[in-house]
Amino acid sequence: MEKLKHILKNKSGSGFPFIIAVTLSLVIIFTGISEYFRLMIVAQGVRDAMQAAVISTVVENYDDVYHGVREGYSGAYQPIAEDFEESLDYGDIYDRLGNVLGLSYRGGYHEKRTSDGKLEFKVWNLKVDIRNAPFASGDQAAARFEADSTIMLEVPVSFGGKLLPPMRIKVKTSGGYIPRF
Repeated sequence: MEKLKHILKNKSGSGFPFIIAVTLSLVIIFTGISEYFRLMIVAQGVRDAMQAAVISTVVENYDDVYHGVREGYSGAYQPIAEDFEESLDYGDIYDRLGNVLGLSYRGGYHEKRTSDGKLEFKVWNLKVDIRNAPFASGDQAAARFEADSTIMLEVPVSFGGKLLPPMRIKVKTSGGYIPRF
């Protein structure tokens, strides 16, 4: 510690390499933190767009859910002859994601590229599970019309000008519909 104090107090310029090392260390730390925040912003944006697409799909089913409401607070059922039949609309979630995020389809993936052609992120493997409320369920919050979805997200990671293994995560979202009067 005394040697460090002596180097910092010395006016002959011997502290210059130390200052350069500290500055470079701070730049490296700042670059790492910036890359982390970039990855989180992309993941959050994809999750929000996915949530909006799922909610739109759930809302598209409101007209069928309404038919069941007057028949005893049920889910998406249509009256067919003397009975009721389940009626679900899955919508086009990939199309909604493409509109919100500006995706293009290449090689089995929905991708977002920068203006100079570099891959920003890609998504694939969309799975949507729509759970209809039970017929004549009563007014139970647990028995609501719900849609759960998952999609795989891959974001290239670079640090110090080098490409590292990409961040690959599964993004999950959920939406539901409960009629209110």
